[in-house]
Amino acid sequence: MHISEGVLSAPVLITGAVLAAAGISVGLKKMDSDKIPLVAVLSSAFFVASLIHVPIGPSSVHLIINGINGLLLGWMCFPSILVGLALQAILFQFGGITVLGVNTVTMALPGVICYYLFSRLVNREKSLISLTAAFACGFLSVLFSGIFVAIALVFTQESFMSVAKLIILAHLPVMIIEGIITLFCVAFLHRVKPELLGGIYGKAT
Repeated sequence: MHISEGVLSAPVLITGAVLAAAGISVGLKKMDSDKIPLVAVLSSAFFVASLIHVPIGPSSVHLIINGINGLLLGWMCFPSILVGLALQAILFQFGGITVLGVNTVTMALPGVICYYLFSRLVNREKSLISLTAAFACGFLSVLFSGIFVAIALVFTQESFMSVAKLIILAHLPVMIIEGIITLFCVAFLHRVKPELLGGIYGKAT
C-alpha cells in the first residue's frame, strides 16, 4: 500500500503530512511508558509483514496488519506505523520520505477507525461475535487503506482513477488474508492475554 515518491501533488502531500502529524501527536499523548514495548513489537511486525510487496503502478500490494495494530494500540498505531514506514523508506526505498505523511495516514487511520468500530465487539465473551468482528476488522482495515490510497491518487490526477480501482481490486486477497490473521490473533490473545484487547471500553458484556 506504499505510494511511491514523485506521484502525488504538493497539496495532497501537505494534507497527508498535516493529518499524520495530528494523528502522531494524539498517539504520543496516549502512549504511557508501559505501552512502549507493545508499540515497538507491533511496529516491528508491521515492518516485517509489509517488506514483501508486489508493485502495482504507483503503489504496491503487501500485508499491512493495521487491523490488529489498531485494535491493540488505538491512536498509538500512528507512531507505530510511522516508525516502520520511515525505516522502510530509509533502508529499502519503499515509499519515500516525501510521501511518509500520506502513507502513514492511509495505513494508520483505518486502524484507528476499526479500533472504534470493533473494540467493543472483539471484547465480547461470545466467541462467534468476537471472531467475526476480528475478521471484519482485518478485512475492512485493508479496504479502507485501499480507498484512502485511491483518494490520494485521484485528488492528484483524475487519470489515476483506473489505477486506483486496480489497487483496491488487487487487495481483495490481502483483505481476506488480513481478516484471517486478525481473527487468529484475537483468538490467541483471548486465551493468553485478554487484557490487551481491553480497548477504550474495557471488558464488554
